[in-house]
Amino acid sequence: MSATGDRRDIVIVGGGIIGCCSAYYLTRHPSYDPARHKITLIEATELAGGASGKAGGMLAQWAFPSNLVGLSYKLHAELAKEHDGINRWGYREVNCGQLVVKGRALAENTPGKTGAGNTESLQKRSTAAMSKLRSAKIPEDLDWIEPDLLRAYESMSGPGETAQVHPYLFTTSIAKLAQEKGANIILGQVTDIARSKSSVESVTYTDKTSGETQTIAATDVLVAAGPWTKTILPEVPISAMRAHSVVIQPKKPVSAYCLFTNIEIPANFNPEKKSRPTVAAPEIYARPDATVYACGDGDRAVPLPKSTADVEVDQERCQEIIDHVGSISDELRDGEVRTRQACYLPNCDSGAGPLVGLTDVKGLYIAAGHTCWGIQNAPGTGKLMSEFVFDGKAKSANIGSLDPREFM
Repeated sequence: MSATGDRRDIVIVGGGIIGCCSAYYLTRHPSYDPARHKITLIEATELAGGASGKAGGMLAQWAFPSNLVGLSYKLHAELAKEHDGINRWGYREVNCGQLVVKGRALAENTPGKTGAGNTESLQKRSTAAMSKLRSAKIPEDLDWIEPDLLRAYESMSGPGETAQVHPYLFTTSIAKLAQEKGANIILGQVTDIARSKSSVESVTYTDKTSGETQTIAATDVLVAAGPWTKTILPEVPISAMRAHSVVIQPKKPVSAYCLFTNIEIPANFNPEKKSRPTVAAPEIYARPDATVYACGDGDRAVPLPKSTADVEVDQERCQEIIDHVGSISDELRDGEVRTRQACYLPNCDSGAGPLVGLTDVKGLYIAAGHTCWGIQNAPGTGKLMSEFVFDGKAKSANIGSLDPREFM
């Protein structure tokens, strides 16, 4: 790390929520001086173009890893209070529970699709999180799930332990707040991080608008490119999983719940196909903008593309989510499907993660591999990265178990 009085050229690679929160907290660090410190964020396509704009946006005290969650959950509340997050990015506390429910067969005129196959759990809840489930009466305000289909409701957490944000609005708002304090945002594809034997020297990228190759000096480089981190730093053990989701506009707003479901799909679910009874487990999140977000399992059927702009959306997988949630809710069945989308989540091959901190190269940092908890853990990660850059170590949390050097 350079002496405090020296000029610093700090480059962040990746315009998702981790990169944007890092830029935000770097501009808020007590040592930051815009006269001496230049902060440049480089994003290949658009801010929040990947999972940061297409995630569910759930925040939970029982998320993982535990050494990052407490700090980050608290910072979410502080950010919302300081910057009117309730109105700017839909921050609110919510109830969270698990539904056991019987699905209805599709109507004959419903063009449903099932059997996409090759699914993989997003593994959002740990064993510790599952242990929080408590049998409960079905809440009276959970009136948008058909009551005659409900078999059980298990409360997982309530306001104070569970909250939510709108991921796209949160990411872009935090980026704007960083810009207002001096961070510069460039759209371009990073092609090289030049390093000497001991430290980083520069970053080369292809400008998105002009197509020209540009190289900028760098004393510090933070790679926060999610699943694309490995394309920039091949030695980083991060892989990608695709996840599909939909956004539905019900005819009227629904109550504030984040729901994990266990839906019994009947054998005659889709009259067009011979299907056996099975179980579906979409996650359903009501949002304060009167929409409902729903996502299904992940898959690895299509390799990670070059950028977020090239992500392939499997319409069958999206239709399957729509059919499943519509089978338990008239509000969702009869609502307008606003968005069908897909994104890639960054997973650490070691099974640990995320990787947050220093590497063996002076001035090179990694903040990636947050799986499905990137939105939840972004503020804590960003604050810690600002400490690594300006203080040389993490001060706000003990994250030794996330040290990238242990896995590279």
